[in-house]
Amino acid sequence: MAVVHNRLPLGALRVFEAVASALNFSAAAEVLNVTPAAVSQQIKVLEQYLQVPLFRRTGRRVELTDEALELLPAVRDGLERLEGAMLQIKQHRRAGPLQISTLASFLQMWLLPRVRSFRRKFSDIELRFHTSRELIDFSRTSMHVAIRFGHGNYPNLHSEKLLDDWLVPVASPEMIKQHGRLERGADLSKYPLLESDDEPWSVWRKADEEVAWHSRAPAIDDSAGLLAAAEEGLGFALARWTLVTRALQKGTLKLAGKEALPFRSAYYFVCPKAFLGLPKVAQFREWIFAAARDFPGPGDPRNRG
Repeated sequence: MAVVHNRLPLGALRVFEAVASALNFSAAAEVLNVTPAAVSQQIKVLEQYLQVPLFRRTGRRVELTDEALELLPAVRDGLERLEGAMLQIKQHRRAGPLQISTLASFLQMWLLPRVRSFRRKFSDIELRFHTSRELIDFSRTSMHVAIRFGHGNYPNLHSEKLLDDWLVPVASPEMIKQHGRLERGADLSKYPLLESDDEPWSVWRKADEEVAWHSRAPAIDDSAGLLAAAEEGLGFALARWTLVTRALQKGTLKLAGKEALPFRSAYYFVCPKAFLGLPKVAQFREWIFAAARDFPGPGDPRNRG
C-alpha cells in the first residue's frame, strides 16, 4: 500500500481540481500561484498515470471529458476530507479559545447578553469573538465557527439555520407620544424615519401603495447605530427583532406598530463539517441552539406583559 501511495500523483490531483473549477489553465495557475506551464505539466502527469485524456482544449477554455467528470467528485471529496483532517491536527485539536466570527450588531445585542449562561455551563471554554460581515476562509484563519446573516448558501461548509428574524417599527416613548403609532398604510411623510440600507422603509409599504416621502431623520448604515439613534429620539426605525428586544425590555424603545414582517434573511451557524466533532464546537453549538429555541418571536405569548 505504501508503494501505491508513493506513486499516486497527489499534487496533480490538486491541480486537476483547480483546472476543472476554472475551466482555464491560466486561471488555475493564478489560484495555485504557479505558472501555466507547471499546470499543464501536472495535468500531463495525471493523464499519463490514468492513461485517459481529462480535458478537451478549445482555445483558452477547456472542457472536461467523461472520465474527468467521473473523477472530479471523488477528488473534491478527498481533498475536502484531507484539508479538514489537516486543519484539525494543525490548530483545532490543541487547547485554546473557541474562535467565533459574527456580526458586530448580533454580538452586541443578542449574543453577549447570553454569554454568562454559557460560561456557567462550560467554564473551561474560553470564547474569543471577531466581528465581520464577510464569510471567512476557515482554511486561512483560526476561526472555528461563524454566525452569518443570509440565506444559508455557504458551499462546502456545514450551514444550519439558527434564528429567523422579523422587521418591526420602533421609536422612543417620547417620539411615539409626539407622532403617534405607525401602522401599515399610514402616510409615511408625516413621520421622521431613520433610514438604513439593511432595514429599508420601502418594505413596510403595502403592495398597492405608491407613496413617496422625504426622510427628515439621519440615514445610518449600521443596525446598532440605527437603534441608538432611535433611542435618542431622532426618528422611527424599522428594526430587526433579534436586535431590538433588549431595548424593548428596558423601555428605551417601544413598538410603534402592531405588525412584524418576516425578514428575507436568517442567522446561520456555519463551520467546516470536520469541526462539528470538536468538543468545544459541539458544546457551543448545543448551547447557542438552546438559546435560540428559548428566544421568543414577536408573536410569542412570552412577550406580553
